[in-house]
Amino acid sequence: MGVPQALDTLTERASFLRESIQKSQTNTESMVSILGSFDHRLSALESAMRPTQVRTHAFHKAHESIGKALTAADVILGHFDLSRRAEAKILRGPGENLESYLEAVDQLRNNVQFFISNKGFKSSDGVLNRTNTLLAKAMLMLEEEFKQSLSSYSKPMEPDRLILCLPDSLQPSSEMPGHQGGSSGKSEHQGRGVENVVCTPPALIPPRILPSLHGLAQEMVQAGRGQECLKIYRETRGQVLEQSLRKLGVEKFGKEDVQKMPWETLEAKIGGWIHYMRIAVKLLFAGERKVCDKIFEGMDSLRDQCFAEVSANSLFMLLSFGEAIAESKRLPHKLFVLLDMYEIMRELQSEIEILFEGKAGLEMRESALSLTKHLAQTAQETFADFEEAVEKDATKTAVQDGTVHSLTSYVINYVKFLFDYQSTLRQLFLEFEDNGDRETNSKFASVTMRIMQVLQENLEGKSKQYKDPALSHLFLMNNINYIVRSVRKSEAKDLLGDDWVQRHRRIVQKHAQQYQRISWSKILQCLNSQTLASSIGSSVSSTDGGSSNSGASKAAVKERFRSFNMQFEELHQRQSQWTVPEAELRDTLKLKVAEILIPAYRSFYKRFSPMIDNGKNHQRYIRYTADDLERILNDFFEGKSLNEPRH
Repeated sequence: MGVPQALDTLTERASFLRESIQKSQTNTESMVSILGSFDHRLSALESAMRPTQVRTHAFHKAHESIGKALTAADVILGHFDLSRRAEAKILRGPGENLESYLEAVDQLRNNVQFFISNKGFKSSDGVLNRTNTLLAKAMLMLEEEFKQSLSSYSKPMEPDRLILCLPDSLQPSSEMPGHQGGSSGKSEHQGRGVENVVCTPPALIPPRILPSLHGLAQEMVQAGRGQECLKIYRETRGQVLEQSLRKLGVEKFGKEDVQKMPWETLEAKIGGWIHYMRIAVKLLFAGERKVCDKIFEGMDSLRDQCFAEVSANSLFMLLSFGEAIAESKRLPHKLFVLLDMYEIMRELQSEIEILFEGKAGLEMRESALSLTKHLAQTAQETFADFEEAVEKDATKTAVQDGTVHSLTSYVINYVKFLFDYQSTLRQLFLEFEDNGDRETNSKFASVTMRIMQVLQENLEGKSKQYKDPALSHLFLMNNINYIVRSVRKSEAKDLLGDDWVQRHRRIVQKHAQQYQRISWSKILQCLNSQTLASSIGSSVSSTDGGSSNSGASKAAVKERFRSFNMQFEELHQRQSQWTVPEAELRDTLKLKVAEILIPAYRSFYKRFSPMIDNGKNHQRYIRYTADDLERILNDFFEGKSLNEPRH
């Protein structure tokens, strides 16, 4: 194929393409014309359909409103139905099914909120009034149910059951009302270490009842009836708590009552009070606190207030007795019961702080702490009074037989008891010492030494009441020996030290030696062979005849024996009435006397008795052998009366 032919072909194709484009343009113009016609027709149709669309939209809106109204009506009818069913439960009362009753109360309360939020409903006000009236009635029923249920399960605790809750170390030994214990009726110091003893309080209300009481209290509080709930609880439980204490033996005493009581009665009351305080705090108040915590769980302010108000009268009744004792006249013998009372208050103070927590318990906490401090102050002053009383004791009646004075035994027993209260006294020293860091052991030792010193000084003064100096020394020997022996057998030895003991033992020996010198030096002069021999020798050298020499010698010997007999019998008569109560000291003293008397008499007897043995009436002069004297010495210091037979 050549080029011309190819050009022809291209020309044909270009012509065909031009024709095709021309046709397409014609078709496009036709289509535009047709579509324009359609747009005009659709506009007309839309105008014709617009009213129908408006009616359809309105119908749709109406349908939506009807749906909403029906839904609202269902909700309202549902609340009406719930109110109707709740009302039926309310009218039946809480006795049948408390849980269901409380649910009905909650439903009524929810309905009130619903109708308050839907005030537009024309019957809302009427429904609200009826529901509120029903709720008020329900609250009255709940209050009555709370009161009856609480009363039914609130019974006074029997003393035996309470006491069994105490560990053995805290069991009261004295007889208490309702408790078969010991019969002493005395306060007993139980020593240290009881602060950490754990007691398990009894269940004052059965645990299974507490959830329902909690539900009732919760509904009352939610209904704004918290104060009514408080009043019911206070009146019911408060009376029961007081009855439990009265069954235990607690009595209400004032200062005047305490002042009038005989000491034995008062001491027994104080011993009981100590046990009552422990039982009240560790068992009754602790148990009441558990009940309050369970019933008013989640209602903290009401919980604390309820417990404080329920316990207040009982606690103040106990504390008032303690205050009456603290304010009563200070006497030395009251120190130990004051220390007992101070100890129990210190033991219980931390528990009282925990039990009576919060603002509601502030007054009770402060009252308990005030009593603790008051007892400490009174005990400290009484202790000071005791030291002064020992120093100034002016008993004029002498102990006739020279034995241990009642003041000595009283003071020593007092000091022994002080050692049972060492930790308590150290606490007192810390509280009333300006320098709180001072070593309390040295303070206690110095106080003990000072008491011993003023006692000895007082005894020195009392010894001067005796006309017989020998009895004066015997008196001091007995009393200081009693002090030394008592110290050696007690904890005071470790505090006062061996030096103190040894020093006072030497004082005892000194008085024993003074007694021997004063009592027996004169009678021993009668047995002095040298002075008698000298007298006989002088008589021989001054005479001419043997018979006169013999007469002078016998006369001197007879006088010596006669003088000895008279003095010995006089000593025996007096000193057999004197007393050395401590057996070891008595035997030692007799031995010391025998050691100086018997050898001297035996020597004198052996040398000079032959001079008058064969004479007329020689028994008038030689009445005793050495063995007789030794036997008779056993009568000395036995405290025998004059009419008792002699050996």
